[in-house]
Amino acid sequence: MNRSIQLAAVVAVLSLGACERPAVLAVPVATQVAVPGPAGPQGATGTQGAEGFTGTTGAQGTQGAQGYKGDTGRQGFEGDKGVSGETGATGAAGETGRTGKTGQPGDSTTVIVVQPSAAPAY
Repeated sequence: MNRSIQLAAVVAVLSLGACERPAVLAVPVATQVAVPGPAGPQGATGTQGAEGFTGTTGAQGTQGAQGYKGDTGRQGFEGDKGVSGETGATGAAGETGRTGKTGQPGDSTTVIVVQPSAAPAY
């Protein structure tokens, strides 16, 4: 606290001192620009250039190597026999039928059929 006034004074002097720098003026230098003169007469037409050479044909490439024949595959295994099915369950017993009706009494007449005797042979 006892040096804060001194520190503030130093900062103020430095701040104001920075503002008083002499300004640097840039003086433009006169540049000379080349101005072209009038155009001259047109020159003579040039000669035709020589025809270029044809390049040589490239060599043919060599044929690639033949690939190897693959191995024949092995025969597969025979499949296993399937499992036999299980025997079905026995069906339940049917219900007992109902008792039939009692027959009606017949007439009191009895018919007896007699067979005829064989005829005598002559």
